[in-house]
Amino acid sequence: MENREGLELSPRKVEYLKYLSEQGGTARTTKIASHFGVDPSTITKTISELADAGYLLHTPYRGVSLTDNGKQYAGFLVKRHRILSLILVRNGLSDAEACHEVSRFESFISRDAIDTMCRSMGHPQQGICGKITHDDGCMAETKQP
Repeated sequence: MENREGLELSPRKVEYLKYLSEQGGTARTTKIASHFGVDPSTITKTISELADAGYLLHTPYRGVSLTDNGKQYAGFLVKRHRILSLILVRNGLSDAEACHEVSRFESFISRDAIDTMCRSMGHPQQGICGKITHDDGCMAETKQP
């Protein structure tokens, strides 16, 4: 996977990729639109931009699927959400509150910050809304100055 900082996408695009990941990597455009409460024509531009960036394959009137790059990146986005939600729950928020709050700011937290938090938490295996997967970034040893 390309070395991405985790800050490349708008919050809406992050939500679309996480949703597709949770749907097994594929979904019809109408299903995505229904989930987000928008008209299918509303998401067409965003889907095209995600396809142009190499995250999705879009077949008009059929739907979208995550590319290999998209699957890896969406996996990180889900992990980021789950790590941040877990931190908020551990600090007193309910599961629902944590999920809602994290959705408001997660797009502004870098991959390096998530990897550091993950390491400091001992690489938790379970978040409030599912399994947390780990990659080379969070499993790498931290560099000592």
